[in-house]
Amino acid sequence: MEQKYKHLLEVKDLYTSFNIPAGEVRSVNGVSFNVDKGKVLGIVGESGSGKSVTAYSIMQILQHPGRIVSGSIRFKGKELIGLPANQLQKIRGEKISIIFQDPMSSLNPVYTIGNQIKEAINLHPVPRIINALDKKINDAKKAYEDAKNSNKDAKEVEQLKENYRHAQYEKDNYAQLRAIEMLKLVGINEPEKRLKQYPFEFSGGMLQRIMIAMSLVCEPDLLIADEPTTALDVTIQAQILELLKDLQQKMDMGIIIITHDLGVVAQVCDEVDVMYAGRIVERGTVEEIFYNPQHEYTKGLMQSIPQANDTRERLVPIEGNPVDVFRLPKGCSFAPRCQSCMRICLQKYPRYMTVNDKHETACFKYYLEAYKNHKIDKKTFLEFIQESTTGNASFKPLTHYDVLDAYNDYQLADRMYRHVAQKVASFTQEEREVIYYTVKERKANWKRAQSDYKMSVKTKKI
Repeated sequence: MEQKYKHLLEVKDLYTSFNIPAGEVRSVNGVSFNVDKGKVLGIVGESGSGKSVTAYSIMQILQHPGRIVSGSIRFKGKELIGLPANQLQKIRGEKISIIFQDPMSSLNPVYTIGNQIKEAINLHPVPRIINALDKKINDAKKAYEDAKNSNKDAKEVEQLKENYRHAQYEKDNYAQLRAIEMLKLVGINEPEKRLKQYPFEFSGGMLQRIMIAMSLVCEPDLLIADEPTTALDVTIQAQILELLKDLQQKMDMGIIIITHDLGVVAQVCDEVDVMYAGRIVERGTVEEIFYNPQHEYTKGLMQSIPQANDTRERLVPIEGNPVDVFRLPKGCSFAPRCQSCMRICLQKYPRYMTVNDKHETACFKYYLEAYKNHKIDKKTFLEFIQESTTGNASFKPLTHYDVLDAYNDYQLADRMYRHVAQKVASFTQEEREVIYYTVKERKANWKRAQSDYKMSVKTKKI
């Protein structure tokens, strides 16, 4: 019996860091959001804001030295953080799929498209289709045997025999036929021929369609599209977006679209999270974000969009460059580039305030305007200011205390595994695997902390 869950995907207080010799860089700094079945969530922001790292954290495919420090990622009520590779393998591709940003570098150049699509199909066969094929074989076999044992016409018996053979052929060639079906679904012409070709024989738009076919071939419940229209011309972008909308409606899956293109968000998304410097600064429905933005960063993004019906107005870009994660201000990350920056913006990081039941923002200017417009009283205003956090460091220099903390975490997990998980009969094999995997991860983290600390001390001496 499947466990009940409130949301398809729940991400809560996610912190993802990259350990370098000088310290720890937090690329994702306390991100929380939910995705529901049949809904499309857009995560927008400038390059370097942490969007792709968030996606890779969900898929658990971070490259070294990236790691999830803390937080929770629950898919259908099941915690993904800390799952061993063999258990994650059953979820990746089959339940959660991803369309990578650059299809040319994501596909293997020495294997044909057919080999790469069929590999995913063979690893994660769709139970619904397999069961239907088995039923078709059994029904055809029964019909043929009944006809053979009766006095039916020889032609009719031969036809039933052919139906039985065809049903077996479909089962034996399931991967090939499924690959052809998916290429047709995403609009690739001559799919039988295309399966024998290599990635270099396709254009960028066709490669993106092939990546979409590979991500959907196992009928996942959640699709993550990381910049699905990057480097494509406008016509192909429109086709890809229309394809995603159509497939989402047919398959009733949840989608996360990661992009810096607000036009993409406006076309396909139901909800939007605006991300900057590893944090979500504003969230709401598409209508709220586009027509009622409250964070100064979101307003800056809106002002930089060209208007097709007004050629006289000059675009207003956001001044300055994205903030340096090694030197974030104590307060709001956007403060150094904000035209409305106040003293408190440099001292504290604002917490979320509800604009309405479909909209939240984290901006001191909105607090002040809400107070001036009598939307909140003075007591509430002061409470918001008081509850906002002090400090916003995304870079943390390594000390010997970090090494000690890593060692203590490893010892705690090791004791739990040796003294509890192995001896208590109520622990399932899957739960034992999770705890053993945690021990290995924490031991590796301790060794990594030792190495990085030694390197940081050596670097400081130089």
